[in-house]
Amino acid sequence: MIRIASLFALALLTACQGGTADREQDANNASAAKAPALLPVMIKTASGAHRFDVEVARTPQEQDKGLMFRKVIAADGGMLFPMDPPRTASFWMKDTLVPLDMLFIHSDGTIAFIQAQAEPYSRTPVSAGVPVAAVLELRGGRAAELGIGEGDRVSWGGCAVPTEGLATDLNFCPVPAR
Repeated sequence: MIRIASLFALALLTACQGGTADREQDANNASAAKAPALLPVMIKTASGAHRFDVEVARTPQEQDKGLMFRKVIAADGGMLFPMDPPRTASFWMKDTLVPLDMLFIHSDGTIAFIQAQAEPYSRTPVSAGVPVAAVLELRGGRAAELGIGEGDRVSWGGCAVPTEGLATDLNFCPVPAR
């Protein structure tokens, strides 16, 4: 009888441990599902190129929220707001806790305008005043740190890192203006 009770206790303990491992795996999978996929962005300046891995705000809802409520933006992180078709975009900093650099990008891939160190919580609209293919938001001051300026060239997705064989529908391979 003691042997049967011991075997039952061992079976119960094994079943409970398996359940814990399954729950931990489910939690890890849920966490990975919530983590945004990052898109590579390359900015070519006169002094070289710099890579960022950014989140993408595709939907109107994602674009409305942007980087609001974030306490930290990674040095080489940020968010890309693609505009298809290109349009005059206007952004503000309502409910944004940290300063941001906003890079407005022409359809030919050049930076049209940079709003450096946009002030947190400001409701003042920021715009390039011309149609743009995208807006890239970076940690405030990062553009100046890297010497990024108006006229520098931007690409993303597989066009930014052609050797990586990236599979995405967000490839921006601008053709230089003639």
